[in-house]
Amino acid sequence: MTTTRPAHAVVLGASMAGTLAAHVLARHVETVTVVERDALPDVPQHRKGVPQGRHAHLLWSNGARLIEDLLPGTVDRLLAAGARRLGFPEDLVTLTGQGWQHRFPATQFALLASRPLLDLTVRQRALAPANVTVLQRTEAVELAGDDRRVSGVVVRALDGGRQTPLEADLVIDATGRGSRLKQWLAALGVPAPHEDVVDAGVAYATRIFRAPPGATARFPAVNIAADDRVREPGRFGVVYPIEGGRWIVTLSCTRGARLPATEDEFLPFARDLSHPLIAELLRDAEPLTPVFGSRSGANRRLYPERLEQWPDGLLVVGDSLTAFNPIYGHGMSSAARGATTLGRELAREGSPGTGAGRRIQQAIGAAVDDPWILAASKDIDYVNCRVQATDPRLTGVDTDQRLRFADAITAASIRSPRASEIVTDVMSLNAPQTELGSNRFLMAMRADERRPELTAPPLSTDELAVVNLDASVIAPAPARS
Repeated sequence: MTTTRPAHAVVLGASMAGTLAAHVLARHVETVTVVERDALPDVPQHRKGVPQGRHAHLLWSNGARLIEDLLPGTVDRLLAAGARRLGFPEDLVTLTGQGWQHRFPATQFALLASRPLLDLTVRQRALAPANVTVLQRTEAVELAGDDRRVSGVVVRALDGGRQTPLEADLVIDATGRGSRLKQWLAALGVPAPHEDVVDAGVAYATRIFRAPPGATARFPAVNIAADDRVREPGRFGVVYPIEGGRWIVTLSCTRGARLPATEDEFLPFARDLSHPLIAELLRDAEPLTPVFGSRSGANRRLYPERLEQWPDGLLVVGDSLTAFNPIYGHGMSSAARGATTLGRELAREGSPGTGAGRRIQQAIGAAVDDPWILAASKDIDYVNCRVQATDPRLTGVDTDQRLRFADAITAASIRSPRASEIVTDVMSLNAPQTELGSNRFLMAMRADERRPELTAPPLSTDELAVVNLDASVIAPAPARS
């Protein structure tokens, strides 16, 4: 059957999800217009529309590979600009609630860089096609159409306030956590999609430091997690190497714990984590920025495909659809999964015609299901977590049973090479979350040889020398007689 090539698509938001979606659309429609509230910088620079952009980010291997497929050469450009490629778990020193993770040989990887560098590198290539136009400092006001089909969008220039209607065969909402989708749908007579929320009250405080010479190339990333066996608010910290010989340090907590808000509070918070390694690394490091805080870490998911009728010509992607606690690093990979799915479904459907919108939306929802359940099922167990969810995977399991199984997974993965490989595949989104309940994983938990428990951070003498640390400073205190 011959289908008509859509003439025009509009993407609301030049987020990572919006940018990748626009690039995919450029292959399937005649013209694409991207509508963005911010002025997009042509250098790596923070902008208001990425509220979590000042905090630590990583691009897991699954997302990196998908972006590389869409935009060949992106990984090389990031590395040339100073991003660090870390092998997991080998290049990460992690303290879990069950103890230190053995640094087994890498089976997956992640790219670490500042969020502005990641965004700019992708955006420069993704929005380069001649049939893509970007309207900067412009916002969506309302959708055009009715409850059966969206036919465009009305936009307003922030400079001057002029409103302009844009006719479109397809409109994609990629405006993020601040999306006004529910209001727009209500104006069309479409009921609000069902929403699940798992909100542990996660907050972040971040500061950038100058790393010791050579440390960003020859020292691992550091992750100090909360002890989830203790029923009290969680406290976390990470040190990631980024471009420019710098460390980005993000400290975080869940509802009920006090986040450091000032420079004087930053180091004491790090020292009070379950191990003082991060504080020791920062003790003599030169701070390059003030402390930046954020409190937008709730997991939130919409289910447009559950509505009896979803208007054709409208799709929802990125944080507008499913937003995650950023600590797990799944947002950018989910954006890539959504864009890849969009391209595949458009190639299959040929046109977002009658009924196609709902089918495509359902496929995009399925593509981000694994990162959703990984984040939500972890955060739901923190004390003071606020939950509004109907997902049976979150509400239909006894809490104690879920906690016991999570503890067993962690205990195995930090000491068993095979269990660690499977968990790393799942966390990097290269294997489905269901793999953690597979016979293969259960056999690895039971039968695989386990390494001895580590009593101190697994750092080599050479690595300690790079950061001028003495092993005795981070070793466990001797037992009292």
